Amino acid sequence: MKNKILLSIMGLFLVGLGITMSITNHKWSQIRQVRKEVSRVNKQQKQVTTQVDNLQATYNASDEQAKNDLLAFAKAYYTFSSQSDYDQRFSQISDILSLSNDQKNQLFDSGLDATGGSRIDNLGLTSQYQTATGYTSDLDNQTIEVLATVIIQTSGTGQKAINQTVLLHSWFDTKTQKLTSIKINQIQ
Repeated sequence: MKNKILLSIMGLFLVGLGITMSITNHKWSQIRQVRKEVSRVNKQQKQVTTQVDNLQATYNASDEQAKNDLLAFAKAYYTFSSQSDYDQRFSQISDILSLSNDQKNQLFDSGLDATGGSRIDNLGLTSQYQTATGYTSDLDNQTIEVLATVIIQTSGTGQKAINQTVLLHSWFDTKTQKLTSIKINQIQ
């Protein structure tokens, strides 16, 4: 009888141990599954973080390039003291521009009057870039909007030099890395 009780207790103990091990194995299986999921999520998070970092680096580089290009445009565009200087403005910055022909012709006129004479030389017109501050807005469809406030000093024969403030409004294409449109507004 004692042996039967002992065998029964041993049997119950083995059954309990089996159930415990089965539950433990099931829990370990769940733990392994959770670890796999955590690992997968971590990998995805790293990929997303890398993509965001790459996009941010690209945007920041393009953002800075857009500002620098618009300021380079302003400096070249507003610095002349003769017809020869006036004529060379476009060639100095043509590599950073991708303007329509209409806009290019509007911005870079010949500087000649109706008789074919030089307005610049005849009137003694000069323009000197003084300073500028550039601003950019968010990236939108591979385009960055760029603004710059530019201070220039202008004068003519017999005229006192005056400072003028101009607002440049431009669009920068991040694929071509060029300014694609520029509008100029005088600020009074």
